[in-house]
Amino acid sequence: MKAKNNASIYSALTANLLIAVTKFIAGGVTNSSSMISEGIHSMVDTVNQVLLLYGLKRSHKAPDSLRPFGYGKELYFWSFIVSILIFGLGGGISIYQGIQHIIKPEPVTNPLWNYIVLASSALFEGTSLVIAIKEFDKLRNGQTWWAAIVKSKDPSSFLVLFEDGAAVLGLLIVFVFMYIGHNYDMHYMDGVASLLVGLLLVGVSAILARESRSLLMGEGIAPITQHKIRLLAEKDEAVIRVVNVLSTYQAPDDVVLMLIVEFEHDIDTEDITASIERIRTAIKTVFPLIKLVFVQPQTYTRIPNNLFDVKKP
Repeated sequence: MKAKNNASIYSALTANLLIAVTKFIAGGVTNSSSMISEGIHSMVDTVNQVLLLYGLKRSHKAPDSLRPFGYGKELYFWSFIVSILIFGLGGGISIYQGIQHIIKPEPVTNPLWNYIVLASSALFEGTSLVIAIKEFDKLRNGQTWWAAIVKSKDPSSFLVLFEDGAAVLGLLIVFVFMYIGHNYDMHYMDGVASLLVGLLLVGVSAILARESRSLLMGEGIAPITQHKIRLLAEKDEAVIRVVNVLSTYQAPDDVVLMLIVEFEHDIDTEDITASIERIRTAIKTVFPLIKLVFVQPQTYTRIPNNLFDVKKP
C-alpha cells in the first residue's frame, strides 16, 4: 500500500515545528519538565518528518550501475532511523527528565501558560492526526487497522499515524498529571508525566522499528499472494509445478520475484523459453507491483530403473 501523496507528512511537519517552539518557551517560563519533554517530543517528530521526506525522495531515484534494483529501500532505511530517534532522543531524554524531577520535584510556576499551550497543541496535533487517519484509511481496503499496518509495505503511511497518535496521547497524559500535581501540591507528578511520555515513545519506537526492520531485511510477498502466483504459473501447459517462490520488496511499489519451476521432461529449450515469457507476462499483468520476474528451470534426469529421479538444477 502506498500513499498517493504526502499530505499527512507535510501537515505533521508544520504542526510539530510550531508546537515545539511554543512548548520549549512555555516549559522554560513555567519550569515544567513535562512541558520540556513534550517540546523534545515535538522537535524529534519534526526531524522525523524531514527524514521521511528525504527518504521518499531518495527512494524514487532511478537505478544505476551501483544500485541496479533501484533506491527503493532508502525509504525503509530512513524509517528505521526515525524509529531509533524516537527511542533515543524522544523516549530516552523524556525518561531522564522525568526521573530527575521525581527525585528532585520542583513546583510548576504559573501553569496557566502550560494549559494554553497544551490546548493549542492538542488542536494542531489533533488536526494532523485526523489528516493522517484519513490518508491511511484510504489504503486499508476493508482490513482492520492493525492488519493494514502489519501488511503495509510503505512505512511513511503508518509512521506519521503513530507519531501523531502518540503526540495526542502524550498531551493528554501531561494535562492530567499537571492538573493533579498543581491542584494537590504533588509536584513530582510533573516528573511522572514526563516519565510516562518517555515510556509511550519507547513503546511506539519499538513497534515502528520492528516493522521497518522487517522491510529493510527483505520482506517478501504474502503467503496468499505466493499461492496465487503458483496457481498462475502452473496453468501453463509446459509447467509441472512451481518448486519455490522467492520474493523481496525493493520499495512499496516494487517487488522482485524469482520462481524455481519444474518443466515437462520432454520439451526442449525453445519451449521452456516460450513458457517463461508466458509466465512473466501473466504474473506482471495480474500483479503490476512485481517489476522483475526471474524463472529458474529445474529439470530431471531419468534413471534407467525408473525408481527415482535425480534433480539437476
